[in-house]
Amino acid sequence: MKTEPSASKADKNVHRRIWWMAGPIIFSNITVPLLGLVDTAVVGHLPEAYYIGAVGLGAMLFNFIYHAFNCLRMGTTGPTAQALGAGNFTEVRALIGRALILATIIGAGLILLQLPIVWAAFWYIEASAEVEHLAERYFLIRVWAAPAAIASYAIIGWFYGLEDAKVPLILQLIVNAINIVLDLLFVFGFGWGVEGVAAASVIAEYSGLILGIVFVRKRLASLPKSAGPIQLFDAVQMRRMLSINRDIFFRTLCVVSVSAMFLAKSAQLGDLPLAANQILANFLFITSYGLDGFAHAAETLVGQAVGARDRSAFSRAVRSTLIWAGVVAALNGLVYWLVGPWLITVITSIEPVQELAMKYLLWVALMPAVSVWAYTYDGIYLGATRTKVMRNTVIIAFLAFLGVLHVLMPLYGNAGIWAAMTFFLCFRGAGLALYYPKLLRSVTDSNAGKSA
Repeated sequence: MKTEPSASKADKNVHRRIWWMAGPIIFSNITVPLLGLVDTAVVGHLPEAYYIGAVGLGAMLFNFIYHAFNCLRMGTTGPTAQALGAGNFTEVRALIGRALILATIIGAGLILLQLPIVWAAFWYIEASAEVEHLAERYFLIRVWAAPAAIASYAIIGWFYGLEDAKVPLILQLIVNAINIVLDLLFVFGFGWGVEGVAAASVIAEYSGLILGIVFVRKRLASLPKSAGPIQLFDAVQMRRMLSINRDIFFRTLCVVSVSAMFLAKSAQLGDLPLAANQILANFLFITSYGLDGFAHAAETLVGQAVGARDRSAFSRAVRSTLIWAGVVAALNGLVYWLVGPWLITVITSIEPVQELAMKYLLWVALMPAVSVWAYTYDGIYLGATRTKVMRNTVIIAFLAFLGVLHVLMPLYGNAGIWAAMTFFLCFRGAGLALYYPKLLRSVTDSNAGKSA
């Protein structure tokens, strides 16, 4: 009879820890797409729709690149949480070092390959000449922020693994505040247009990296002493890190490819559909980043349970995260339905763009309830470092997306694009949910430290 109050108390503790992590993460994450919303709004009040399309396509390229290498954030949180749960502070220290080394290599490579990347992108994307010209100028400026942005992902992932959402919140608030202020100054004050939006991002990202390194140094000094020397280049751990990041990279490559194709296919329909879909895509990004707060909380709590080999803590973390994520997703969709028309008029003063965006607002309102399961299960699998399952599920969903898009876009135009996006998110969530019983069995069999 005494187990029930104990279990109830444990459940309440998990709920509290989820909100202690998810609350600040949701708030900080939402500032990222809100920045995109500000970027769009800044150029949305310039006289032509192609300014919106140019920033949309330029930002889409960076979303593609940065999200692809966001594997560093995802691949750092789970192992850090597991090392913390196991009390291995030597490995906790080594993980941030390895992640920053890899981030530096990736960022430098992107700068070196900037021209081939932009040429390949605009060979594939069929947009108007004005949109392509401005988007290319945007890209060639903003690409210099790549090393700082990717290193910041590693820092944020490490702090999430330590169950610290406060530092990432401070970092993202400061970076985005700097970015927004410079956006307004460069575009409306100096008249730099699209180039000003890109330059603001570069300055903001390096400011965030410098601040992030300061926070890392302080946290390293406060951790318990290591049991032995820090092995940054330990062969076994490096192979594990590269394996996890490889799986997440291919998983994320499929996800960002869907987002990229969403805007690329919109561009084929013309500047007005592209501008309208770019505005609505910002709402989707808000949903994605916001609900990812629960995914990040799941990564941390599940990772710690796996590291400690605590099956009860694992189950409680999964159950509580899914419940709260579902509730917030429903509220999110309701807000879009009620407030969406007003937000559209705030973002752009171009009436044809407003009318077209409102026509497809229902898709956006339904999307949180559709997408929440994919996002939340991602966090669960990342915390358990079961990255191959994530990779394989998303690859199958991506292939299905291509098939649906190929069939429906010629028949229904823009509605076909939205339907394909919706199907992709449904398939991701369903695939991960179907595999979950096997994941649970593997954890209860004390195989938690292995990557499936």
